[in-house]
Amino acid sequence: MNWLTNFVRPKIRALVRKAEVPENLWHKCPSCGQMLFHRDLEANLYVCQHCGHHMRLQAKRRLAMLFDGGVSTTIELPKAAVDPLRFRDRQRYGERLKEAQEKTGNADAILVAHGTIGGHAVVAAVFDFEFMGGSMGMAVGEALVAAAQLAVLQQAALIAVPSSGGARMQEGILSLMQMPRTVLAVEDVKEAGLPYIVILTDPTTGGVTASFAMLGDIAIAEPGAVVGFAGARVIAETIREQLPDGFQRAEYLLDHGMVDMVVPRHKLRETLARLLDLLRRPGPTAEVLSLPRSDAAAAASRADGARSGQD
Repeated sequence: MNWLTNFVRPKIRALVRKAEVPENLWHKCPSCGQMLFHRDLEANLYVCQHCGHHMRLQAKRRLAMLFDGGVSTTIELPKAAVDPLRFRDRQRYGERLKEAQEKTGNADAILVAHGTIGGHAVVAAVFDFEFMGGSMGMAVGEALVAAAQLAVLQQAALIAVPSSGGARMQEGILSLMQMPRTVLAVEDVKEAGLPYIVILTDPTTGGVTASFAMLGDIAIAEPGAVVGFAGARVIAETIREQLPDGFQRAEYLLDHGMVDMVVPRHKLRETLARLLDLLRRPGPTAEVLSLPRSDAAAAASRADGARSGQD
């Protein structure tokens, strides 16, 4: 061993060795096929700069995007029975849960957090589609009930952000029972006089659509989001009709009165802040100035003249 082996050779190898490039630096847009640099994609909230396609967003990123300053407090979710039916198909259900937990870092397909949006107290229940397709099982049902109870306790608005394929069939009838449970939880929020807003993201389908997701006081959808109960192919085969273009897309639902507005992702926070202002502060947003007596009399006179002219 000498200086050639210990010093020169490593230097030469460092010069000729190809730099390792992480595989996740570039992402391909599923809509237009353009390659997007990961930093540009993150800065644009995972919306394609070329075609405007809204990609699915992890629950943690969604929370950071919605709350003021990106700051919120995630609550510990109630414990639910794990694999109550001891279900197994090609793999044990318990093993699927562990794999999803390791992949996402979440206990289940939902996160519940509280904070402020536009200065208003808010509790948000956000789904993560990467966790078994965002399916709603007992744990998700418990989390939504906990979110509603926390909103009532804090006198805060409740915002639900579903992204789900529907009920989790590995839990059978127990997953379907979460539909009426979540509906009752939402009703508790409404009875307390608190706003309940739903942000429909891609996809929102199945039992989630058939329960709490379509009960919002205001229904907002992201552009291009698929929202419906059964899939378009199943519907087309059942009714034996060709479905219209854009069927079950957010824009189609807006045209047919199923959602109130379609809002691009980068405008969601300011839109929510404005809506919460209207719902939580119904009075004037500025000081109301009283007119001097002479000005008030003149204004009343002009109003009377305008009414008599109409008559």
